[in-house]
Amino acid sequence: MSAMRVDAKVVMLGKESVGKTSLVERYVHHRFLVGPYQNTIGAAFVAKPIQVGEKVITLGIWDTAGSERYEAMSRIYYRGARAAIVCYDLTDSSSFQRARFWVKELQNCEEHCKIYLCGTKNDLIEGDRSLRQIDYHDAQDFAEEIGAQHFETSSKTGNNVDELFQKVAEDYNNTAFQYMTAEETGIDLGQKKDSYFYSCCHNN
Repeated sequence: MSAMRVDAKVVMLGKESVGKTSLVERYVHHRFLVGPYQNTIGAAFVAKPIQVGEKVITLGIWDTAGSERYEAMSRIYYRGARAAIVCYDLTDSSSFQRARFWVKELQNCEEHCKIYLCGTKNDLIEGDRSLRQIDYHDAQDFAEEIGAQHFETSSKTGNNVDELFQKVAEDYNNTAFQYMTAEETGIDLGQKKDSYFYSCCHNN
């Protein structure tokens, strides 16, 4: 399979069934697939070019398995990531605790990875406010505490999905030069680019 240059490695993390795959489907293919997804096993990969000013940044997006039994495998996929979209389901309080776990993992293991906190299934709480289990301000406070951008999204309606990935690309564009020239910081420049284009162990 032909290789495709990737500028920024992006990893999707979060509890299973929070909607990571739906987010990627909405962003890459502009669609929302009705019906249950089969759980991701390992990770699936897709590359997506995005316009940032006069540049085109190609995001290499790794959609990782959310099940705890694949936790060790997910660590493999977030190595060298420039950005992590840590997802939680707005209607599932346990998913927010799991998001906190992944944030701590990234802070300990990938200190140069920028974190984006993403609440999913916003359309459900728009339809019924009583379904919300994570207060917006609590999530926003947590995002500010860890220096993350915070988005509430809906893969069904597309709300805030493009904005999320656009922000990732813009932030990468603004900081890429810093990463590529800061040898004194001890960053592994060998991980600066990923040049693979394939899907791994993904059930559809």
